[in-house]
Amino acid sequence: MQRPASLTLIAAGLALLAGLYLWPASPPIDPGQRKAPDIARDTGTGLPTFLPSEAHATISLIRRGGPFPHRQDGQVFGNREGHLPRQPRGWYREYTVDTPGARDRGARRIVTGGQPPRAWYYSDDHYAHFRRFEVPGNPP
Repeated sequence: MQRPASLTLIAAGLALLAGLYLWPASPPIDPGQRKAPDIARDTGTGLPTFLPSEAHATISLIRRGGPFPHRQDGQVFGNREGHLPRQPRGWYREYTVDTPGARDRGARRIVTGGQPPRAWYYSDDHYAHFRRFEVPGNPP
């Protein structure tokens, strides 16, 4: 029995949409990964080009130890969803990356690991996905 062409097209469209929805926005973090993958870097700062300019200011504040504009900055990040490599509680800290025009903290964050920070992660979707990066002058 032959299916009408319209049903086949609808099924193909739904499959394509499902695939796009499930495709991660950034590569997943490999828990065994010790070094960030090779990525394009800003020649002036050495930071990855995927970071918005507001992240540069947040990184500077983190490296100086504050003061931070949001009271949640520097608080423990629990990693409850397990998107980052497993570490003891208290190892991860979260910081706000300002979003121009946002009325609240927005969705962009930097999460660091260790004190002082030895691991750096960026999320632009409120912890759903992370991208690991390195900060020049910090140990890998």
